[in-house]
Formats: sequence, structure tokens, C-alpha cells
Amino acid sequence: MNATIPKPLAAPATQAAPILEMRGISQVFPGVRALDGVSVALYPGQVTALIGENGAGKSTLVKILTGIYRPSEGEILIDGQPVRFANAQAALNAGITAIHQETVLFDELTVAENIFLGHAPRGRFGRIDWGRMMAEAARLLVALEAPIDPGLRLKELSIAQRHLVAIARALSTEARIVIMDEPTASLSRKEIDDLFRIVQTLKDAGKAVLFISHKFDELYEIAENFVVFRDGRSVGAGRLKETPQDAIIRLMVGRDVKNAFPKLPVTLGGPVLEVKAYTHPTEFRDISFTLRKGEILGVYGLIGAGRSELAHALFGITRPSSGTLALEGRPLMVATPRDAIAAGIVYVPEERGRHGLALPMPIYQNMTLPSLARTSRRGFLRAAEEFALARSYAERLDLRAAALSVPVGTLSGGNQQKVVIGKWLATKPKVIILDEPTKGIDIGSKAAVHGFISELAAEGLSIIMISSELPEVLGMSDRVMVMKEGLISGMFDRESLSPETLVRAATGNA
Repeated sequence: MNATIPKPLAAPATQAAPILEMRGISQVFPGVRALDGVSVALYPGQVTALIGENGAGKSTLVKILTGIYRPSEGEILIDGQPVRFANAQAALNAGITAIHQETVLFDELTVAENIFLGHAPRGRFGRIDWGRMMAEAARLLVALEAPIDPGLRLKELSIAQRHLVAIARALSTEARIVIMDEPTASLSRKEIDDLFRIVQTLKDAGKAVLFISHKFDELYEIAENFVVFRDGRSVGAGRLKETPQDAIIRLMVGRDVKNAFPKLPVTLGGPVLEVKAYTHPTEFRDISFTLRKGEILGVYGLIGAGRSELAHALFGITRPSSGTLALEGRPLMVATPRDAIAAGIVYVPEERGRHGLALPMPIYQNMTLPSLARTSRRGFLRAAEEFALARSYAERLDLRAAALSVPVGTLSGGNQQKVVIGKWLATKPKVIILDEPTKGIDIGSKAAVHGFISELAAEGLSIIMISSELPEVLGMSDRVMVMKEGLISGMFDRESLSPETLVRAATGNA
């Protein structure tokens, strides 16, 4: 590869001084150096992309900036003056706010209460001025072109609307530095466009934005500058549009990623799962397909097409109103996930942190949770057998962790996904349903997950892979089933796949 390695970022003479600088920041935990002398500069009216594999230190940096951690070494400067944050409130008072992939808001509070939580306007005797708070919340939402009633409870909003509330909260504090951590992971293309319009508004207002994403097309669309982290170090920085994507990938992973979709050739076997006229009263109808041994069946469609809802029904989370299943030629009734697991059908959910893992529990216990019958005797768990089972799949998946006894919540997104896949493989399934298997993980981990998926298919496992990423669907699937508004709108063999064909089937634009 002849990619040019970018030079360190140097501000042009015409560029304003940075609002914020982090110089030589290190963060040391017992036995782990999470950050090692990293430096980052954020400029007014510009977006800086923070890029790196999962576990590179991005989240640690955000926690330092927001006052959750205090750095072991180095200094932070705002407007050239050194600052130290004793806590999160101190960082907020200094003009730093963060909008996370999983928005840190409160479902039972109203939109206005979430926007002004901790800094509500007050009137006489220090009491909250509710009328002023509602009016200010409405003003902020109008400025964002967000038609949201400030009196609604947060739980009534969509994910995209929650992001808008989080941005309104950032604006309510008059923040000068806005951190966006994977803000587009669960958004549709239209919602992403709306978010980018708001980011442009922030830039026009002179705010500095730190944008964290694994999606290169988005980064090149919205960001001026970039910084790359690898293994806790800042390994490169520059002007994004002047730097080839291949060069950034080399910085991220320390090597070329030549084959992001390592699909192994497989001779497909006979039918494993047969779905006929599967119908849910509100989500999908008349779904019929056959999944063969060793096949990767991609499922593509826009948000709301019914893809995840179909997976939930196949796994027994919800009940269809009609239709039949057969597994290896035998009729199958799936009323609960227990029925599906017993039959050999398992499901890796899209929201792995919320639905796929017990984050406070150790890695080994997460991995063996569905297989307790194999690791217990007479009702008593055997820790040695749990460890042995977990270790075998951790090694097979190349899981990166200090120890199998650490909480799974401490792992990067890519390694968490390996734990979810590993725990289901330990049940020795016949069919595995993967819902957005590489959502929110970096390009190096994506290649590893894709390689492992391909190996599983080559070993005879039948795979249903739901994905919103066209390159992933095109690169990994033997066939692709496209869904639109709860119906199958197309079924395509690998030879007939193209981005245009799939998008036309998903949108109905023939």
C-alpha cells in the first residue's frame, strides 16, 4: 500500500488558537496504562475526529475531559490557561459537555427537566422557575428545529429525539466544547443528516466539537481535523480531507487491512431452518425463506422494515400470529427463548450491552451463562469448569482481556461482541442470528468478527446476519433477503448482488 502517513497537525497561521489543548496526558490504573502521553487540540468552529480501535483509549480520554477521571500525568489548557477538574460538574462549568451513544438522560423526567437537570433557572427564594424552564427549553428546541414538546416524558421519544434533547442540554449550559461519542450509531440516514445540520450550527457558533465514530464516510463529511489513537498513544494527526483513508487505517491498526470481508468459499448443504408465512400482527407478514447448512443469509432493509422484529420472533422473544417453522425437516414450535436455545437457535442482539450481557459480571460467567448445565453438578456450579469452557472460546475468538475474571463491562465494544458470540457458540447451536454484528466496533475488530463469521459458516453453522451496512451485506452474504415495511421485497443470490439492487428493493424505487 502506498498510503501517505500523515504528519502531526499544525495549525495554519490563519487558524485561531485552540480552545482546548491536552498535552502529554497519561492515565494509569492498577496494572494498566490506558493512556500514554497523548495530545489533542480542539479549535473553535471545527470538528476534530477522534479515531481508533476499541480499547485504544478514546473513552478514557472522554472521561478525563468530562471530569470523571483525573489524569495521572499531563495538563489540560482552556484558552491557554491550565485547568484541573475535580469532578464532572467542574468540567461542565468550564464549558465541556458530552453526548454519548447511549444518552445519559432520565426516562421518567420531562424533556425540559432533562435539559436543565442540575442547572435549572430559579426565581424567588431559590425555587425552580418552572415556567421559565419550559420556555427556555422550547426556545432551545426551536433553535434546533426539533419539534418536541418540552413537557413530554423522555421515555416517549425516539432515539434520534433523545439525541436532540442531549444537544439542547449541551446548548443550555453554553458549552464551548461539545463531545459526540458515536452519536449516529442508531440513527437512520435522514436522522444523521439532521444531526449533521445541528453540528454545522455548533461550528457556526464557534464551538469546538470532538466527534468519535467508526464510520469513515461520516467523518470525512463532517470533520476538518483528526487524531488517531492506538494502544493508548496518539500516533498521528492531521487535516482529514488531505489524508487518504488507507493511511488512517494503517495508523489505527498498525498494519494494512486488505481483506475486510474474508468470505471463505463454502459448499452449502441441505435445508436447516424453513420459515413459512411467518406473520406478526403489527411488525411483519408472510415471511418465507429457507436457510441452508453453512449459509450466511444477509437481511437488509431500512430502519422500521421489520428485520429485528423477525429475529425476535424466531428466537421466541415475541409470538407470531401465524406461520410455521421447521428445523432440519422437523416441525418446531418456539414460544420462548428457552425453546429456541433448546432447539439450537440462538440470537446475538443489536444492543449487546443492554440485552446481550450482564455488564457487572465477570467475562467467564457471561460466557457460560446459557451453558450452566455443562458446568454444574447436582445443582452446584463448578468454577474450574466455567473457566475452562470460557477460556476455550476466548482463545478461539482471540478475546483481548487482562483476565477472564474482570467485569465484561470493562471491555471494548469489539471484545464485548466476542463474548456475546462466544457464549452462544458454547451452546453448540445449529442456527445463529446476528443482529448488526459489527455495530459500533472499529475496522480492525470488524475484520476479525467477519473472519470468524466466515469460519463458522465454513464449519457448517447456518447464519442469519441482519445488517444496515451495505459493504458488510455484500461482502459476507451467500444470499440477501431485503425487507421493506414488514414484507420481503427481494431475495438475491451472491452473483446478482449490487448496492443499487439492494437499495432499490429496500426503498421501493424500482
